[in-house]
Amino acid sequence: MEYTAPRILLAGTNSGCGKTTLCCALLQALVNRNMQVGAFKCGPDYIDPMFHSRIIGTHSANLDSFFFSENTLRYLLAKNSHGCDVSILEGVMGFYDGLSLDSTKASTYEVARITRTPVVLVVNAAGAAMSVLAVIQGFFSLYPDNQIQGVILNRCSVGSYPGLARAIREKFAGKIQPLGFLPAVPESTLESRHLGLITAGEVENLKEKLQTLAMQAEKTLDLDGLLELAWSAPALTCEEVTFPRQEPVRIGVAQDKAFCFYYGDNLTALEELGAQLVPFSPLTDNHLPENLDGLYLGGGYPELYLPQLSQNQQMRQSIREALDAGLPCIAECGGFMYLTQAIADVPMVGAVEGSCFDRGKLTRFGYVTLTAQKDNLLCKAGQSIAGHEFHHWDCTENGSVFLAEKPSGKQWPAVVATETLYAGFPHFHFYANPEFVRNFYEACRKEKYRHAGNHQTR
Repeated sequence: MEYTAPRILLAGTNSGCGKTTLCCALLQALVNRNMQVGAFKCGPDYIDPMFHSRIIGTHSANLDSFFFSENTLRYLLAKNSHGCDVSILEGVMGFYDGLSLDSTKASTYEVARITRTPVVLVVNAAGAAMSVLAVIQGFFSLYPDNQIQGVILNRCSVGSYPGLARAIREKFAGKIQPLGFLPAVPESTLESRHLGLITAGEVENLKEKLQTLAMQAEKTLDLDGLLELAWSAPALTCEEVTFPRQEPVRIGVAQDKAFCFYYGDNLTALEELGAQLVPFSPLTDNHLPENLDGLYLGGGYPELYLPQLSQNQQMRQSIREALDAGLPCIAECGGFMYLTQAIADVPMVGAVEGSCFDRGKLTRFGYVTLTAQKDNLLCKAGQSIAGHEFHHWDCTENGSVFLAEKPSGKQWPAVVATETLYAGFPHFHFYANPEFVRNFYEACRKEKYRHAGNHQTR
């Protein structure tokens, strides 16, 4: 099938070049024009999509060529672009940076190539003049199918831009268009912490900062030129990836400042299957919602809220008793940490063995393939799914039901899992292997009858 999806991809020369700030400025400016805007993030990141979502009012989707087949990648772009006037894709790291120092696999470039999305290169022009052209030339000439058609100069001064834009037009003879610049806007800086930006919910005066960025974008970005480029994007060709609707179940989803890392498409996949998602807060609620058939504890920053989580003994007991009774549960990274005996010697739920401690650096960072060593909640022994680890904290008992393997070949045991539980540091996306979410949903369906005292199946 073919899907019309006007779109552009903002790609950086490197991490830290300002593409997230620029992307937020552009999204807010387009929303201010009363346009229906879609937003996407290349790669496995959770935090940047939170900023996108605050602006566009719906979830921002991830596009990851390690997680997904080419068809699934195109389908998720088409699906989440439906009804949008334009979609903005934000790249990850530098444009060509992939799984390793010598690979473009899982890079922004690969996403652009697979989806045939026009690329606008974001170049940090601070402290540079004609050297900017050398940077653009290098990116443009490295691979001929790069899709690069425009450039935006970030941290560029008002005085420098006209001359640099003229030089870009002359040098590239219309093949690459200068599409504006964004000067430094110190009052709208988005701060970082060890796993990326501070989350959107923690940024003071976020709306004001975004509006300041949007006002600047209206002044110095060529918004009409960017839209014209987006509307030139070819149609997307793909087959649908669907989750046939099942009978309804109730799945509790931890959603607060401590637990906020969820792929939007994971939640919608559960809803497409028929789930009623019931949000709750381990920080402030006293117990789990009533009549749950399943539980989803996402990642986040539980280590920042240890006193609140630990002092909420009623919630800890509620979760422990539910899991002991067999409630199906997926707990990823921060959610897994919460289920352990303790984080930094502060008592947690205690539903699984082990205590968590801070290693002070990224631990087992990067993409992994998870292969089950035993039958479990999500799959049979031997089945695999693409995943990702991104954490500073570790646990004395990480589990061994799955074997995690990096693309380099490095392996380690991972994940505590039973017939009703997946708990471990690796995150995964349901569209990376739809059978995993269908199995979780089926376990929730069986739980619906079990806790109701009715064991019928159908």
